[in-house]
Amino acid sequence: MASFGVWNYVVFIGMLLVSAGIGVYYRFSGGKQKTTTEYLLADRNMSIWPVSFSLMASFMSAITLLGVSNENYQFGTQFVVINFSYGLATPIAAYLFLPVFFKLQACSAYQYLELRFGKKTRLMASLAYSLQMILYMGIAVYAPALALEAVTGLDQTYSILVIGIVCTFYSTIGGMKAVLFTDVFQSILMFAAIYAVIICAAVKAGGLGPIWEAAERGGRLELWNFNPDPTTRHTWWSLVIGGMFTYLSLYAVNQTQVQRLQTVKDLKSAQKALWLNWPILSLLSLSTSFSGLALYYFYSTCDPLKQGRIKVRDQTMPLFVVDAMSDLPGLPGLFVSGIFSASLSSVSAALNSLAAVTLEDYLKPLYAKIKKRPLPDMQSSLPTKIMAFLYGIICLAVAFLAQFMGGVLQASLTIFGVIGGPLFALFSMGMFTKLANQRGVMTGLTIGISFSLWVGFGQPRPPLKMLDFSVEDCDQFGGFNSTNMSPMAMAQRAERPDSDYFYLYRLSYLWSVVLGYIVTFVIGYTVSALLHYTGHSGTERIYLDNDKLYINTDLFSPPVAKRMKRSLARHIENGGEIEITKRNVFGKSDFSHL
Repeated sequence: MASFGVWNYVVFIGMLLVSAGIGVYYRFSGGKQKTTTEYLLADRNMSIWPVSFSLMASFMSAITLLGVSNENYQFGTQFVVINFSYGLATPIAAYLFLPVFFKLQACSAYQYLELRFGKKTRLMASLAYSLQMILYMGIAVYAPALALEAVTGLDQTYSILVIGIVCTFYSTIGGMKAVLFTDVFQSILMFAAIYAVIICAAVKAGGLGPIWEAAERGGRLELWNFNPDPTTRHTWWSLVIGGMFTYLSLYAVNQTQVQRLQTVKDLKSAQKALWLNWPILSLLSLSTSFSGLALYYFYSTCDPLKQGRIKVRDQTMPLFVVDAMSDLPGLPGLFVSGIFSASLSSVSAALNSLAAVTLEDYLKPLYAKIKKRPLPDMQSSLPTKIMAFLYGIICLAVAFLAQFMGGVLQASLTIFGVIGGPLFALFSMGMFTKLANQRGVMTGLTIGISFSLWVGFGQPRPPLKMLDFSVEDCDQFGGFNSTNMSPMAMAQRAERPDSDYFYLYRLSYLWSVVLGYIVTFVIGYTVSALLHYTGHSGTERIYLDNDKLYINTDLFSPPVAKRMKRSLARHIENGGEIEITKRNVFGKSDFSHL
């Protein structure tokens, strides 16, 4: 193990101090985080650039830096196709879903579900989201712990504790502004870490050409796999369709991203931030993908997992830093800072959004029920900070379990899929259909999440089909000894035919989000329709008049709302009358938007 020298520690500790310092600065500047609007929404006056970087950093964490590079190293370049799906999904999120949340102007995205369906739906969805983010935070903290162990020799336990404590500190005291600006700082370090790896590899290889040629010889270059078989791990179909659904479940209806998008002044600014996020996101993804090919060039004749130098392949990039950068003072420290920063940005985003959901969906309704009055805004800040701190502690606990979830990239995408798909379907039913009702959608969500968890995590599953790895020339890395092979490498030797496994367990993990969406939507809408036509749908919240002619169009996606307004206009033109019995739930005059 190479020594993690003084200059590396200087760079690393400097990153920690800057991150913590940003939190301290925003704790004592401006309104000093005394209101929930400042603490959770940054007073709604942020510019689009920090928000765009934060949107990227919120979910493209150390999981991306380690997972995507490892993906290209062991499976090839097919995964880069997912960036195409991001471009297809961005306008859907920006123009079909985001306008509804901006009309609502609520800190919690799940308040929409209460207005559309009822309190029970809101509570059920926010609980599902909380579970999703807690699991994700665990993986996001565990990923850089792998890097620190490989580069510094620091035990994973200490790495997890350091990451969790620093992140919890600045997220708790600095609020959303601290989270957004540390995300910008940490995003720069993420790019710096990846380009340090690429440049160092290119120098040793004598240019980028040899890296590409080695990848071609090793069968790592693959882009045009159109195999329709859903059990094939990565194809254009799974990456584009599954990638779109995953992106939309994150950027269209996920609390973490909706909350960030509401920190800007208006809808157009939020849409610009979302569009700007796409090239930033794809640049990091493509750069990280190429870094995986750089790793393959370096280890093409001596795979470190087979050699027994690492425990899991997610440690390949950190090991490269040890082997290739240890004689360059500061560069290993820069790399570790980038990996560490990636984790900090994601976990801080999750802590802040979970605190928002807990305040808006749990604490405020409970306070109103007990005290018979709403919780004053000035009294909301302290309990919100306490909840952010407690979620940080929970994050640490889950991180210690993340090592049993497999590769960090696939594990994170699976978690997003099994929970995100059904939640995305729930919002879709609310914004695009009139018949959906609380009893129906809750049935669909329950069955959809149960089905997704079963398909996403059911066992046993067939081993992943990786490309070939060589150990023909390990002399430069201390030689090869089969007795040093890691347990994972030896386990991969024993394989049985895929046909021996249950079919749904053989499906590509990218289909989990799609199947969860379809099952939830089909069952939710079908049950809603049956309840509606049999007169058991309960209270219908979309109408604002006794005759059920005037629909509250603010609850629907703009194209659907436009069609509803035209229908109402024709009704009025033909002499129809409507008696409005209550005001619009968004506080507008009922006919102001006709």
